[in-house]
Amino acid sequence: MTTLQLALLSIGAYVCNALLIARHFHKHRSEKAPLSPGWIGAAAHFAYIGANFQQYQGFNFSFFSTASLVSMIVSLLLLTAALNKPVEKLGVILFPIAALMLGLDLVSTEKPHPLHIHNWQMSTHVLTSIVAYSLLNIAALQAILLAIQDRQLHSHPPKRFIQSLPPLQTMEALLFQMLSVGLFFLTISLISGFIFIKDLFAQHLAHKTVLSILAWIIFSGLILGRIRYGWRGRTAIKLTLCGFLSLLLAYFGSKLVLELILHR
Repeated sequence: MTTLQLALLSIGAYVCNALLIARHFHKHRSEKAPLSPGWIGAAAHFAYIGANFQQYQGFNFSFFSTASLVSMIVSLLLLTAALNKPVEKLGVILFPIAALMLGLDLVSTEKPHPLHIHNWQMSTHVLTSIVAYSLLNIAALQAILLAIQDRQLHSHPPKRFIQSLPPLQTMEALLFQMLSVGLFFLTISLISGFIFIKDLFAQHLAHKTVLSILAWIIFSGLILGRIRYGWRGRTAIKLTLCGFLSLLLAYFGSKLVLELILHR
Protein backbone atom coordinates (compact mmCIF):
# COMPACT_ATOMS: atom_id res chain seq x y z
CA MET A 1 0.00 0.00 0.00
CA THR A 2 1.11 3.57 -0.67
CA THR A 3 1.52 6.07 2.15
CA LEU A 4 -1.66 7.81 0.96
CA GLN A 5 -3.65 4.56 1.16
CA LEU A 6 -2.23 3.79 4.60
CA ALA A 7 -3.14 7.26 5.85
CA LEU A 8 -6.68 7.08 4.46
CA LEU A 9 -7.19 3.59 5.94
CA SER A 10 -5.96 4.80 9.32
CA ILE A 11 -8.14 7.94 9.30
CA GLY A 12 -11.21 5.94 8.26
CA ALA A 13 -10.63 3.32 10.97
CA TYR A 14 -10.07 5.95 13.68
CA VAL A 15 -13.27 7.81 12.78
CA CYS A 16 -15.24 4.56 12.56
CA ASN A 17 -14.09 3.49 16.02
CA ALA A 18 -14.90 6.89 17.53
CA LEU A 19 -18.44 6.62 16.14
CA LEU A 20 -18.80 3.09 17.50
CA ILE A 21 -17.71 4.25 20.96
CA ALA A 22 -20.13 7.19 20.81
CA ARG A 23 -22.99 4.82 19.95
CA HIS A 24 -21.93 2.57 22.84
CA PHE A 25 -22.47 5.22 25.53
CA HIS A 26 -26.06 4.12 26.16
CA LYS A 27 -24.91 0.60 27.02
CA HIS A 28 -24.29 -0.60 30.57
CA ARG A 29 -20.90 0.47 31.95
CA SER A 30 -19.74 -3.16 32.25
CA GLU A 31 -19.98 -3.61 28.47
CA LYS A 32 -16.76 -2.58 26.74
CA ALA A 33 -16.89 -0.60 23.52
CA PRO A 34 -15.41 -2.36 20.44
CA LEU A 35 -11.83 -1.35 19.58
CA SER A 36 -10.99 -3.48 16.54
CA PRO A 37 -11.14 -0.52 14.10
CA GLY A 38 -8.85 1.41 16.45
CA TRP A 39 -6.23 -1.34 16.25
CA ILE A 40 -6.48 -1.27 12.45
CA GLY A 41 -6.15 2.51 12.47
CA ALA A 42 -3.12 2.45 14.78
CA ALA A 43 -1.45 -0.32 12.73
CA ALA A 44 -1.95 1.59 9.47
CA HIS A 45 -0.77 4.79 11.18
CA PHE A 46 2.36 2.96 12.39
CA ALA A 47 3.03 1.68 8.86
CA TYR A 48 2.59 5.22 7.47
CA ILE A 49 5.14 6.61 9.93
CA GLY A 50 7.49 3.70 9.17
CA ALA A 51 7.30 4.48 5.45
CA ASN A 52 8.15 8.13 6.14
CA PHE A 53 11.02 7.02 8.39
CA GLN A 54 12.50 5.07 5.48
CA GLN A 55 11.97 8.00 3.11
CA TYR A 56 13.82 10.49 5.33
CA GLN A 57 16.27 7.95 6.79
CA GLY A 58 15.14 9.06 10.24
CA PHE A 59 12.18 10.61 12.04
CA ASN A 60 10.72 13.76 10.53
CA PHE A 61 10.24 16.13 13.47
CA SER A 62 8.38 18.90 11.68
CA PHE A 63 5.34 20.17 13.60
CA PHE A 64 2.57 18.08 12.05
CA SER A 65 4.75 14.98 11.66
CA THR A 66 5.61 15.14 15.36
CA ALA A 67 1.95 15.64 16.26
CA SER A 68 1.04 12.64 14.08
CA LEU A 69 3.72 10.48 15.72
CA VAL A 70 2.58 11.44 19.22
CA SER A 71 -1.09 10.83 18.40
CA MET A 72 -0.20 7.37 17.08
CA ILE A 73 1.67 6.49 20.28
CA VAL A 74 -1.21 7.87 22.38
CA SER A 75 -3.64 5.68 20.44
CA LEU A 76 -1.49 2.58 20.90
CA LEU A 77 -1.10 3.27 24.62
CA LEU A 78 -4.85 3.72 24.98
CA LEU A 79 -5.60 0.51 23.07
CA THR A 80 -3.08 -1.42 25.18
CA ALA A 81 -4.39 0.00 28.45
CA ALA A 82 -7.96 -0.82 27.42
CA LEU A 83 -7.10 -4.53 27.38
CA ASN A 84 -7.45 -4.62 31.17
CA LYS A 85 -8.65 -1.15 32.23
CA PRO A 86 -11.96 0.62 31.53
CA VAL A 87 -10.46 3.50 29.52
CA GLU A 88 -11.70 2.64 26.02
CA LYS A 89 -14.26 5.49 26.01
CA LEU A 90 -11.38 7.99 25.88
CA GLY A 91 -11.11 6.86 22.26
CA VAL A 92 -14.12 9.02 21.39
CA ILE A 93 -11.77 12.00 21.88
CA LEU A 94 -8.35 10.53 21.09
CA PHE A 95 -9.16 8.73 17.84
CA PRO A 96 -10.57 11.80 16.05
CA ILE A 97 -7.54 13.80 17.21
CA ALA A 98 -5.22 11.10 15.81
CA ALA A 99 -7.16 11.13 12.52
CA LEU A 100 -6.92 14.94 12.37
CA MET A 101 -3.18 15.03 13.09
CA LEU A 102 -2.52 12.34 10.48
CA GLY A 103 -4.64 14.19 7.93
CA LEU A 104 -2.82 17.47 8.59
CA ASP A 105 0.53 15.70 8.26
CA LEU A 106 -0.63 14.18 4.97
CA VAL A 107 -1.62 17.51 3.38
CA SER A 108 1.03 19.66 5.05
CA THR A 109 3.56 21.46 2.87
CA GLU A 110 5.92 22.32 5.73
CA LYS A 111 9.63 21.72 5.32
CA PRO A 112 10.80 18.32 6.65
CA HIS A 113 12.98 18.34 9.78
CA PRO A 114 14.58 14.88 9.81
CA LEU A 115 16.31 13.85 13.03
CA HIS A 116 19.01 11.22 12.64
CA ILE A 117 19.79 9.45 15.90
CA HIS A 118 22.91 7.29 15.88
CA ASN A 119 23.45 6.56 19.56
CA TRP A 120 21.45 4.96 22.35
CA GLN A 121 21.80 7.98 24.63
CA MET A 122 19.79 10.34 22.41
CA SER A 123 17.43 7.54 21.44
CA THR A 124 16.65 7.04 25.13
CA HIS A 125 16.03 10.75 25.67
CA VAL A 126 13.79 11.20 22.61
CA LEU A 127 11.81 7.98 23.15
CA THR A 128 11.14 8.57 26.85
CA SER A 129 10.16 12.18 26.12
CA ILE A 130 7.57 11.10 23.57
CA VAL A 131 6.22 8.29 25.76
CA ALA A 132 6.00 10.61 28.79
CA TYR A 133 4.09 13.23 26.80
CA SER A 134 1.77 10.59 25.34
CA LEU A 135 0.92 9.06 28.73
CA LEU A 136 0.37 12.45 30.36
CA ASN A 137 -1.77 13.44 27.38
CA ILE A 138 -4.09 10.52 28.17
CA ALA A 139 -4.01 11.51 31.86
CA ALA A 140 -5.08 15.06 30.97
CA LEU A 141 -8.03 13.77 28.95
CA GLN A 142 -8.90 11.44 31.81
CA ALA A 143 -8.87 14.49 34.13
CA ILE A 144 -11.25 16.35 31.80
CA LEU A 145 -13.57 13.35 31.71
CA LEU A 146 -13.36 13.11 35.50
CA ALA A 147 -14.31 16.79 35.83
CA ILE A 148 -17.35 16.32 33.57
CA GLN A 149 -18.34 13.18 35.48
CA ASP A 150 -17.99 14.91 38.86
CA ARG A 151 -20.15 17.84 37.75
CA GLN A 152 -22.86 15.80 36.06
CA LEU A 153 -23.19 13.33 38.92
CA HIS A 154 -24.72 16.19 40.86
CA SER A 155 -27.48 16.55 38.26
CA HIS A 156 -30.69 14.54 38.70
CA PRO A 157 -30.79 12.19 36.98
CA PRO A 158 -27.19 11.91 35.65
CA LYS A 159 -26.85 11.93 31.88
CA ARG A 160 -26.51 8.70 29.93
CA PHE A 161 -22.89 9.47 29.03
CA ILE A 162 -21.89 9.59 32.69
CA GLN A 163 -23.88 6.47 33.54
CA SER A 164 -21.82 4.55 30.97
CA LEU A 165 -18.51 5.43 32.66
CA PRO A 166 -16.86 3.48 35.49
CA PRO A 167 -17.52 4.72 39.06
CA LEU A 168 -15.88 8.00 40.07
CA GLN A 169 -13.41 6.28 42.43
CA THR A 170 -12.27 3.97 39.62
CA MET A 171 -11.81 6.88 37.23
CA GLU A 172 -9.77 8.73 39.84
CA ALA A 173 -7.58 5.69 40.55
CA LEU A 174 -6.94 5.30 36.81
CA LEU A 175 -5.92 8.97 36.61
CA PHE A 176 -3.24 8.56 39.27
CA GLN A 177 -1.99 5.33 37.69
CA MET A 178 -1.49 7.16 34.38
CA LEU A 179 0.16 10.09 36.15
CA SER A 180 2.58 7.81 37.99
CA VAL A 181 3.71 5.99 34.87
CA GLY A 182 3.90 9.23 32.87
CA LEU A 183 5.97 10.87 35.63
CA PHE A 184 8.34 7.89 35.61
CA PHE A 185 9.09 8.37 31.90
CA LEU A 186 9.29 12.15 32.27
CA THR A 187 11.87 11.67 35.03
CA ILE A 188 13.98 9.41 32.80
CA SER A 189 13.64 11.94 29.97
CA LEU A 190 14.91 14.81 32.14
CA ILE A 191 17.74 12.78 33.67
CA SER A 192 18.91 11.53 30.26
CA GLY A 193 18.70 15.09 28.92
CA PHE A 194 20.90 16.47 31.70
CA ILE A 195 23.40 13.64 31.27
CA PHE A 196 23.60 13.31 27.48
CA ILE A 197 22.81 16.78 26.11
CA LYS A 198 25.78 19.09 26.35
CA ASP A 199 23.92 22.32 27.21
CA LEU A 200 20.28 21.72 28.15
CA PHE A 201 19.86 25.42 28.93
CA ALA A 202 21.10 26.65 25.55
CA GLN A 203 18.96 29.40 24.02
CA HIS A 204 16.94 27.05 21.78
CA LEU A 205 16.38 24.53 24.60
CA ALA A 206 16.02 26.71 27.71
CA HIS A 207 12.24 27.18 27.54
CA LYS A 208 11.69 23.46 26.89
CA THR A 209 13.87 22.54 29.84
CA VAL A 210 12.26 25.04 32.25
CA LEU A 211 8.69 24.13 31.26
CA SER A 212 9.44 20.38 31.43
CA ILE A 213 10.94 20.79 34.92
CA LEU A 214 7.90 22.85 35.95
CA ALA A 215 5.62 20.04 34.71
CA TRP A 216 7.71 17.50 36.63
CA ILE A 217 7.38 19.57 39.83
CA ILE A 218 3.60 19.87 39.40
CA PHE A 219 3.05 16.15 38.73
CA SER A 220 5.43 15.10 41.52
CA GLY A 221 3.75 17.46 43.96
CA LEU A 222 0.33 16.10 42.98
CA ILE A 223 1.34 12.47 43.54
CA LEU A 224 3.03 13.29 46.85
CA GLY A 225 -0.03 15.28 47.89
CA ARG A 226 -2.19 12.30 47.03
CA ILE A 227 -0.05 9.98 49.17
CA ARG A 228 0.38 12.32 52.14
CA TYR A 229 -2.76 14.45 52.18
CA GLY A 230 -5.20 12.41 50.12
CA TRP A 231 -5.56 15.04 47.37
CA ARG A 232 -8.30 14.15 44.91
CA GLY A 233 -11.22 15.62 43.02
CA ARG A 234 -10.90 19.17 41.74
CA THR A 235 -7.40 19.63 43.15
CA ALA A 236 -6.14 16.60 41.20
CA ILE A 237 -7.94 17.72 38.04
CA LYS A 238 -6.59 21.29 38.15
CA LEU A 239 -2.99 20.27 38.85
CA THR A 240 -3.09 17.57 36.17
CA LEU A 241 -4.25 20.07 33.55
CA CYS A 242 -1.72 22.70 34.70
CA GLY A 243 1.12 20.18 34.47
CA PHE A 244 0.04 18.99 31.04
CA LEU A 245 -0.31 22.57 29.75
CA SER A 246 3.29 23.23 30.82
CA LEU A 247 4.42 20.07 29.03
CA LEU A 248 2.38 20.94 25.93
CA LEU A 249 4.07 24.34 25.71
CA ALA A 250 7.47 22.71 26.25
CA TYR A 251 7.00 20.15 23.47
CA PHE A 252 4.98 22.07 20.89
CA GLY A 253 4.98 25.76 21.82
CA SER A 254 8.24 26.72 20.15
CA LYS A 255 7.65 24.47 17.14
CA LEU A 256 4.29 26.13 16.54
CA VAL A 257 5.79 29.62 16.67
CA LEU A 258 8.98 28.89 14.71
CA GLU A 259 7.65 26.59 12.00
CA LEU A 260 4.07 27.73 11.39
CA ILE A 261 4.19 31.41 12.31
CA LEU A 262 7.78 32.53 11.68
CA HIS A 263 8.45 29.82 9.02
CA ARG A 264 11.93 29.05 10.30
